[in-house]
Amino acid sequence: MHLVDTIVGQLFWIIFFIMLFYPYFKSQSLEGNRIRLIRDLEKKNSSRVITLIHRQETKSLFGFFSMRFLDIEDSEAILRAIRITPEDMPIDMIIHTPGGVALAATQIANALADRKAKVRVIVPHYAMSGGTLIALAADEIIMDDYAVLGPIDPQLGSEPAASIVKIKELKEIKDISDETLIKIDVSQKALKQMHATAKSILIKKGYDEDTADRIAKELSSGKWTHDYPITVNQAKELGLKISTDVPKEVYALMELYPQPTATQSVNYIPLPYNRPGDTHSNTKRDT
Repeated sequence: MHLVDTIVGQLFWIIFFIMLFYPYFKSQSLEGNRIRLIRDLEKKNSSRVITLIHRQETKSLFGFFSMRFLDIEDSEAILRAIRITPEDMPIDMIIHTPGGVALAATQIANALADRKAKVRVIVPHYAMSGGTLIALAADEIIMDDYAVLGPIDPQLGSEPAASIVKIKELKEIKDISDETLIKIDVSQKALKQMHATAKSILIKKGYDEDTADRIAKELSSGKWTHDYPITVNQAKELGLKISTDVPKEVYALMELYPQPTATQSVNYIPLPYNRPGDTHSNTKRDT
Protein backbone atom coordinates (compact mmCIF):
# COMPACT_ATOMS: atom_id res chain seq x y z
CA MET A 1 0.00 0.00 0.00
CA HIS A 2 2.86 2.35 0.84
CA LEU A 3 4.39 1.71 -2.60
CA VAL A 4 1.07 2.56 -4.32
CA ASP A 5 0.81 5.82 -2.36
CA THR A 6 4.38 6.70 -3.34
CA ILE A 7 3.70 6.05 -7.04
CA VAL A 8 0.46 8.06 -6.94
CA GLY A 9 2.27 10.93 -5.21
CA GLN A 10 5.04 10.94 -7.81
CA LEU A 11 2.52 10.86 -10.66
CA PHE A 12 0.68 13.78 -9.12
CA TRP A 13 3.82 15.90 -8.99
CA ILE A 14 4.85 14.91 -12.52
CA ILE A 15 1.44 15.90 -13.87
CA PHE A 16 1.48 19.09 -11.82
CA PHE A 17 4.85 20.22 -13.22
CA ILE A 18 3.83 19.28 -16.77
CA MET A 19 0.71 21.45 -16.44
CA LEU A 20 2.73 24.22 -14.83
CA PHE A 21 5.42 24.45 -17.51
CA TYR A 22 3.40 23.38 -20.57
CA PRO A 23 2.41 26.97 -21.57
CA TYR A 24 6.06 28.03 -21.38
CA PHE A 25 7.36 25.18 -23.54
CA LYS A 26 4.49 25.65 -25.99
CA SER A 27 5.34 29.34 -26.25
CA GLN A 28 9.02 28.55 -26.88
CA SER A 29 8.10 26.05 -29.57
CA LEU A 30 5.85 28.58 -31.30
CA GLU A 31 8.57 31.22 -31.14
CA GLY A 32 11.07 28.86 -32.78
CA ASN A 33 8.64 28.07 -35.60
CA ARG A 34 7.94 31.77 -36.12
CA ILE A 35 11.64 32.57 -36.42
CA ARG A 36 12.07 29.83 -39.02
CA LEU A 37 9.19 31.17 -41.12
CA ILE A 38 10.46 34.74 -40.84
CA ARG A 39 13.89 33.60 -41.99
CA ASP A 40 12.33 31.81 -44.97
CA LEU A 41 10.57 35.04 -45.96
CA GLU A 42 13.79 37.01 -45.62
CA LYS A 43 15.68 34.60 -47.85
CA LYS A 44 12.89 34.60 -50.41
CA ASN A 45 12.78 38.40 -50.75
CA SER A 46 16.35 39.30 -49.66
CA SER A 47 14.77 41.59 -47.07
CA ARG A 48 14.51 42.26 -43.37
CA VAL A 49 11.17 40.99 -42.02
CA ILE A 50 9.74 42.81 -39.00
CA THR A 51 6.46 41.74 -37.42
CA LEU A 52 4.03 43.82 -35.38
CA ILE A 53 1.40 41.30 -34.37
CA HIS A 54 -0.86 41.97 -31.41
CA ARG A 55 -2.86 38.98 -30.30
CA GLN A 56 -4.08 37.67 -26.96
CA GLU A 57 -1.63 34.94 -25.94
CA THR A 58 -0.61 32.88 -22.93
CA LYS A 59 2.64 34.40 -21.74
CA SER A 60 3.23 33.29 -18.17
CA LEU A 61 4.07 29.96 -16.56
CA PHE A 62 0.52 29.80 -15.23
CA GLY A 63 -1.10 30.35 -18.60
CA PHE A 64 -2.56 33.81 -17.98
CA PHE A 65 -3.62 35.80 -21.04
CA SER A 66 -2.19 39.16 -22.06
CA MET A 67 -3.69 41.56 -24.62
CA ARG A 68 -1.25 43.81 -26.47
CA PHE A 69 -1.59 47.14 -28.21
CA LEU A 70 0.97 49.30 -30.00
CA ASP A 71 3.15 50.98 -27.37
CA ILE A 72 6.53 52.63 -26.85
CA GLU A 73 8.23 49.27 -26.23
CA ASP A 74 7.11 48.21 -29.71
CA SER A 75 8.50 51.37 -31.29
CA GLU A 76 11.81 50.97 -29.46
CA ALA A 77 12.18 47.38 -30.70
CA ILE A 78 11.19 48.21 -34.28
CA LEU A 79 13.50 51.23 -34.41
CA ARG A 80 16.36 48.99 -33.28
CA ALA A 81 15.54 46.51 -36.06
CA ILE A 82 15.45 49.32 -38.64
CA ARG A 83 18.71 50.77 -37.31
CA ILE A 84 20.64 47.53 -37.80
CA THR A 85 19.24 46.99 -41.31
CA PRO A 86 21.49 48.15 -44.17
CA GLU A 87 20.09 51.17 -46.03
CA ASP A 88 19.99 49.24 -49.31
CA MET A 89 18.10 46.27 -47.85
CA PRO A 90 14.30 46.19 -48.33
CA ILE A 91 12.05 45.87 -45.29
CA ASP A 92 8.91 43.73 -45.21
CA MET A 93 6.76 44.63 -42.22
CA ILE A 94 3.85 42.38 -41.27
CA ILE A 95 1.20 44.25 -39.28
CA HIS A 96 -1.75 42.87 -37.35
CA THR A 97 -2.83 45.43 -34.76
CA PRO A 98 -5.81 47.39 -33.41
CA GLY A 99 -3.49 50.39 -32.99
CA GLY A 100 -2.39 52.05 -29.77
CA VAL A 101 -0.12 54.93 -28.76
CA ALA A 102 0.07 57.61 -31.48
CA LEU A 103 3.65 58.55 -30.56
CA ALA A 104 4.85 54.98 -31.09
CA ALA A 105 3.12 54.72 -34.47
CA THR A 106 4.52 58.08 -35.57
CA GLN A 107 8.08 57.12 -34.66
CA ILE A 108 7.85 53.86 -36.61
CA ALA A 109 6.19 55.50 -39.61
CA ASN A 110 8.80 58.25 -39.84
CA ALA A 111 11.66 55.74 -39.60
CA LEU A 112 10.19 53.63 -42.41
CA ALA A 113 9.36 56.65 -44.56
CA ASP A 114 13.01 57.77 -44.49
CA ARG A 115 14.29 54.44 -45.78
CA LYS A 116 16.09 54.49 -49.13
CA ALA A 117 15.33 50.84 -49.93
CA LYS A 118 11.82 49.57 -50.65
CA VAL A 119 9.41 49.15 -47.75
CA ARG A 120 6.45 46.81 -47.99
CA VAL A 121 3.76 46.65 -45.31
CA ILE A 122 1.78 43.41 -45.34
CA VAL A 123 -1.67 43.34 -43.75
CA PRO A 124 -3.12 39.81 -43.57
CA HIS A 125 -6.18 40.79 -41.53
CA TYR A 126 -6.26 44.32 -40.12
CA ALA A 127 -4.07 47.31 -39.32
CA MET A 128 -6.20 49.90 -37.60
CA SER A 129 -5.43 53.41 -36.33
CA GLY A 130 -1.66 53.54 -35.62
CA GLY A 131 -1.25 50.44 -37.79
CA THR A 132 -2.66 52.38 -40.74
CA LEU A 133 -0.34 55.32 -40.06
CA ILE A 134 2.62 52.90 -40.28
CA ALA A 135 1.21 51.44 -43.49
CA LEU A 136 1.24 54.91 -45.07
CA ALA A 137 5.04 54.81 -44.81
CA ALA A 138 5.24 51.87 -47.22
CA ASP A 139 6.18 52.00 -50.89
CA GLU A 140 3.57 49.27 -51.28
CA ILE A 141 0.78 48.08 -48.98
CA ILE A 142 -0.03 44.41 -49.51
CA MET A 143 -3.43 43.41 -48.15
CA ASP A 144 -5.48 40.27 -48.12
CA ASP A 145 -8.60 40.69 -50.28
CA TYR A 146 -10.68 41.08 -47.13
CA ALA A 147 -8.15 42.83 -44.89
CA VAL A 148 -8.91 46.34 -43.67
CA LEU A 149 -7.19 49.54 -42.64
CA GLY A 150 -8.71 52.18 -40.37
CA PRO A 151 -9.00 55.94 -39.83
CA ILE A 152 -6.13 57.70 -38.05
CA ASP A 153 -8.16 60.52 -36.46
CA PRO A 154 -6.74 61.33 -33.00
CA GLN A 155 -8.55 60.27 -29.83
CA LEU A 156 -8.46 62.09 -26.51
CA GLY A 157 -8.75 59.15 -24.17
CA SER A 158 -11.89 57.40 -25.42
CA GLU A 159 -13.31 60.51 -27.10
CA PRO A 160 -12.78 61.37 -30.79
CA ALA A 161 -11.06 64.73 -31.21
CA ALA A 162 -13.25 65.55 -34.23
CA SER A 163 -16.42 65.07 -32.17
CA ILE A 164 -15.10 67.26 -29.35
CA VAL A 165 -14.40 70.08 -31.82
CA LYS A 166 -18.00 69.92 -33.06
CA ILE A 167 -19.24 71.00 -29.62
CA LYS A 168 -18.43 74.59 -30.69
CA GLU A 169 -20.98 74.25 -33.50
CA LEU A 170 -23.66 72.95 -31.18
CA LYS A 171 -23.30 75.40 -28.28
CA GLU A 172 -22.49 79.01 -27.71
CA ILE A 173 -19.13 79.70 -26.07
CA LYS A 174 -20.83 81.03 -22.91
CA ASP A 175 -22.55 77.65 -22.47
CA ILE A 176 -19.33 75.61 -22.72
CA SER A 177 -17.32 74.87 -19.59
CA ASP A 178 -13.67 75.85 -19.28
CA GLU A 179 -12.66 72.17 -19.15
CA THR A 180 -14.50 71.46 -22.40
CA LEU A 181 -12.96 74.52 -24.06
CA ILE A 182 -9.52 73.18 -23.15
CA LYS A 183 -10.48 69.82 -24.69
CA ILE A 184 -11.63 71.59 -27.84
CA ASP A 185 -8.34 73.47 -28.10
CA VAL A 186 -6.29 70.29 -27.62
CA SER A 187 -8.49 68.42 -30.11
CA GLN A 188 -7.99 71.06 -32.79
CA LYS A 189 -4.24 70.85 -32.32
CA ALA A 190 -4.31 67.04 -32.41
CA LEU A 191 -6.28 67.02 -35.67
CA LYS A 192 -3.87 69.46 -37.33
CA GLN A 193 -0.84 67.54 -36.09
CA MET A 194 -2.09 64.17 -37.32
CA HIS A 195 -3.01 65.61 -40.72
CA ALA A 196 0.44 67.17 -41.04
CA THR A 197 2.17 63.95 -39.95
CA ALA A 198 0.27 61.76 -42.41
CA LYS A 199 0.78 64.26 -45.24
CA SER A 200 4.51 64.48 -44.57
CA ILE A 201 4.87 60.68 -44.56
CA LEU A 202 2.95 60.32 -47.83
CA ILE A 203 5.05 62.99 -49.54
CA LYS A 204 8.22 61.17 -48.47
CA LYS A 205 6.86 58.04 -50.17
CA GLY A 206 6.42 59.78 -53.51
CA TYR A 207 2.83 61.03 -53.42
CA ASP A 208 2.36 64.52 -54.88
CA GLU A 209 1.37 67.23 -52.41
CA ASP A 210 -2.29 67.47 -53.45
CA THR A 211 -2.79 63.69 -53.27
CA ALA A 212 -0.98 63.46 -49.96
CA ASP A 213 -3.08 66.30 -48.53
CA ARG A 214 -6.33 64.70 -49.70
CA ILE A 215 -5.50 61.22 -48.36
CA ALA A 216 -4.29 62.64 -45.04
CA LYS A 217 -7.47 64.69 -44.67
CA GLU A 218 -9.73 61.73 -45.46
CA LEU A 219 -8.02 59.53 -42.91
CA SER A 220 -7.44 62.02 -40.08
CA SER A 221 -10.44 64.36 -40.12
CA GLY A 222 -12.92 62.16 -38.25
CA LYS A 223 -15.07 61.54 -41.32
CA TRP A 224 -15.67 57.98 -40.10
CA THR A 225 -15.89 56.36 -36.69
CA HIS A 226 -12.46 55.32 -35.41
CA ASP A 227 -13.21 51.61 -35.90
CA TYR A 228 -14.50 52.05 -39.46
CA PRO A 229 -13.04 49.31 -41.73
CA ILE A 230 -11.43 50.68 -44.88
CA THR A 231 -11.49 47.88 -47.43
CA VAL A 232 -9.00 47.16 -50.20
CA ASN A 233 -11.22 48.86 -52.80
CA GLN A 234 -11.75 51.92 -50.62
CA ALA A 235 -8.02 52.17 -49.95
CA LYS A 236 -7.35 52.04 -53.70
CA GLU A 237 -10.00 54.71 -54.31
CA LEU A 238 -8.27 56.93 -51.77
CA GLY A 239 -5.18 56.67 -53.95
CA LEU A 240 -3.03 54.40 -51.78
CA LYS A 241 -0.62 51.98 -53.47
CA ILE A 242 -2.32 48.66 -52.72
CA SER A 243 -1.78 45.11 -53.95
CA THR A 244 -3.32 41.84 -52.78
CA ASP A 245 -0.40 39.45 -53.37
CA VAL A 246 0.07 38.37 -49.76
CA PRO A 247 2.85 35.73 -49.58
CA LYS A 248 1.58 32.34 -48.42
CA GLU A 249 4.28 32.33 -45.74
CA VAL A 250 2.52 35.25 -44.05
CA TYR A 251 -0.67 33.23 -43.61
CA ALA A 252 1.38 30.35 -42.23
CA LEU A 253 3.07 32.76 -39.82
CA MET A 254 -0.27 34.09 -38.57
CA GLU A 255 -1.31 30.54 -37.67
CA LEU A 256 1.60 30.51 -35.22
CA TYR A 257 -0.02 33.34 -33.26
CA PRO A 258 -2.98 31.45 -31.76
CA GLN A 259 -5.61 33.33 -29.83
CA PRO A 260 -6.76 31.17 -26.91
CA THR A 261 -10.38 31.30 -25.81
CA ALA A 262 -12.39 29.48 -23.20
CA THR A 263 -14.33 27.66 -25.91
CA GLN A 264 -13.60 26.97 -29.57
CA SER A 265 -15.89 29.29 -31.54
CA VAL A 266 -14.67 28.39 -35.06
CA ASN A 267 -14.35 24.87 -36.44
CA TYR A 268 -13.56 23.53 -39.90
CA ILE A 269 -11.57 20.69 -41.49
CA PRO A 270 -8.16 22.35 -42.09
CA LEU A 271 -7.61 20.87 -45.56
CA PRO A 272 -8.01 22.44 -49.01
CA TYR A 273 -10.67 20.76 -51.12
CA ASN A 274 -9.81 20.06 -54.75
CA ARG A 275 -13.06 20.77 -56.57
CA PRO A 276 -16.75 21.57 -55.92
CA GLY A 277 -18.61 18.51 -54.68
CA ASP A 278 -15.44 16.61 -53.83
CA THR A 279 -15.61 17.45 -50.14
CA HIS A 280 -13.79 14.35 -48.93
CA SER A 281 -11.06 14.03 -51.53
CA ASN A 282 -8.36 15.04 -49.05
CA THR A 283 -9.58 13.19 -45.98
CA LYS A 284 -8.97 9.63 -44.89
CA ARG A 285 -11.71 7.27 -43.81
CA ASP A 286 -11.38 4.39 -41.41
CA THR A 287 -12.65 1.17 -42.95
